[in-house]
Amino acid sequence: MENKGEIPKPKTKFLKVKCAGCGNEQTIFSNANRDVKCLACNNILAESKGGKVKLKAKVVKEME
Repeated sequence: MENKGEIPKPKTKFLKVKCAGCGNEQTIFSNANRDVKCLACNNILAESKGGKVKLKAKVVKEME
């Protein structure tokens, strides 16, 4: 039986990713509802797929 005092962990995360085109690092949401572009060079870092994003960039760090 589950303890009612516990708060469930979220299934979503913030991700720090590095753009393959210019090397810029920026933070994105793992469940973004639209495509995420690099702020420096406008490359697509992640494509929205109606749930979790499809990453096009390297993940540097996962944040909770």
